[in-house]
Amino acid sequence: MLSVLRVHLPSDIPIVGCELTPYVLLRRPDKTLYPEDVPESSPLDGHFLRYKWYRIQSDKKVTVCSIHPSEQATLQCLGCVKAKIPVAKSYHCSPKCFSDAWQHHRVLHDRAASAVNENGNEEEELFGRFNSTGSGVINSTLPTSASSASLTNGSTPLYPATVTQRNGGETWFEVGRSKTYTPSADDIGHVLKFECVVVDADTKQTVGHPSTLLTSRVILAPSPPPRRLIPVNGADVIGHLDADGRISSSGTFTVLSYNILADAYATSESYAYCPSWALSWAYRRQNLLREIVGYRADIVCLQEVQNDHFEEFFAPELDKHGYQALYKRKTNEVYTGNPNTIDGCATFFRRDRFSHVKKYEVEFNKAAQSLTEALVPSAQRKTALNRLVKDNVALIVVLEAKFSNQGADTPGKRQLLCVANTHVNVHQDLKDVKLWQVLTLLKGLEKIAASADIPMLVCGDFNSLPGSAPHALLAGGKVEPTHPDIVVDPLGILRPHSKLAHQLLLVSAYSSFVRGVGLGVDQQRRKMDPLINEPLFTNCTRDFIGTLDYIFYTADSLTVESLLELLDEESLRKDTALPSPEWSSDHIALLAEFRCKPRQRR
Repeated sequence: MLSVLRVHLPSDIPIVGCELTPYVLLRRPDKTLYPEDVPESSPLDGHFLRYKWYRIQSDKKVTVCSIHPSEQATLQCLGCVKAKIPVAKSYHCSPKCFSDAWQHHRVLHDRAASAVNENGNEEEELFGRFNSTGSGVINSTLPTSASSASLTNGSTPLYPATVTQRNGGETWFEVGRSKTYTPSADDIGHVLKFECVVVDADTKQTVGHPSTLLTSRVILAPSPPPRRLIPVNGADVIGHLDADGRISSSGTFTVLSYNILADAYATSESYAYCPSWALSWAYRRQNLLREIVGYRADIVCLQEVQNDHFEEFFAPELDKHGYQALYKRKTNEVYTGNPNTIDGCATFFRRDRFSHVKKYEVEFNKAAQSLTEALVPSAQRKTALNRLVKDNVALIVVLEAKFSNQGADTPGKRQLLCVANTHVNVHQDLKDVKLWQVLTLLKGLEKIAASADIPMLVCGDFNSLPGSAPHALLAGGKVEPTHPDIVVDPLGILRPHSKLAHQLLLVSAYSSFVRGVGLGVDQQRRKMDPLINEPLFTNCTRDFIGTLDYIFYTADSLTVESLLELLDEESLRKDTALPSPEWSSDHIALLAEFRCKPRQRR
């Protein structure tokens, strides 16, 4: 007889909006184990599985801590109540919790007061990103279970809850009849119960006793402090959004670059400080999607996007928000795991703002093959390829703008834009390989620039600190022969040193915080390295903090209008690194607003 041997959840802390998928292990009559689902439509050994989910609702109301959502709240900030800040943000589990969080928490008070003074009541705009309204400073339109009738649990649409049992001050409401369940706002503060039972396919009678599990109380995803757009061109308005959530300035466009941390790398061994529920992909994918959609960027460049996650999640979900998707998976000459979990670079653009003209794929492995055949003696080629072949790629997309540049351009002339998205090799002992990959990408972009008068953006995770040889090449146009990074060059791929140069006039977008003027720029300047004109960090873990991510632009054809504000150590809660419950990657997102310069008449 088919029997249920084991039932468990990857994480017992359920989050609103994050699908729960229990692991059910079965034992067949021949004693073999079977881990797959057995629906009624496809019985196994004459049996199938029936599932039910219940919400256990206690007569006693429970509130949870806004900082440690798995803990019950013991105190409430009355300042939040007075300022009409969403009540969920006012609860804390202990005086120490409130004290430790105060530097972050008081920002909510200050912004609430500022919003009321300036606009009467901006509470929804300021604090709603994870509330039932789904809005925020930089807005998100993801539906929540409390306000959307389209939410389903598994393949079964929601139906009115029914009281199935009452026992000792507790009421059990049946809320789902599929293997998976997505907690809703109605579940907050309540324990969920999953029930699985074997059913005879012929008689439809249950066989044996149900296997059950109980979760912890359902919590609302903790919301990070909102990040605003800071003008750098002297404008005195911060974060001005139009009705659709985009920057309202005519003729500009926004670009986001973000390493989202592939699930394959998000292990508890690497990020032991992050709670397991916040590290799970079921939670992180929803949190990342909310953040990405909330920025409303016209162009989105993501790195570390797994192949299966691109096809099954990001492409279809961002399509719902008006984005067209392009993807380049890493090659798999070095990678030996599941091909579906190989990550790569994904570029999305809003269909109402741009149209797709052309796509170029850069495989550094292929470039390595050509390089070794041309430069390396045949006896040494295997050793050379072992050093150069690392599976990294770049995705280059040429787009055509559907908006005008306030009449500055030649009437009737197409406004093209070239966007490169890359993830450079991570190994710190292969500085020559990093530099060669960046040089290879730039030489490819130079060929595109030679064939068309086109502004360019170079985005990505370059795994290179400010001042390194790759950064010097990108930002300064060349690498000096005395640079320490080029001392180790066992294959001679960096010689002659005179070839370590390009003509693209690239500038780092975030360096505009050093040169710019305007409200808020001075505060951002304190988060920059004044010697190198780059952010103090874009990657922050317990073992490393530094800048690895950049948005470069061609300064002869584009100007920076505004930038997404940077995080600082106060923005990350005390004793916290990334990823965290608030931020679901170990990198931070970078976003810049650009305007095309008028073309020079020839």
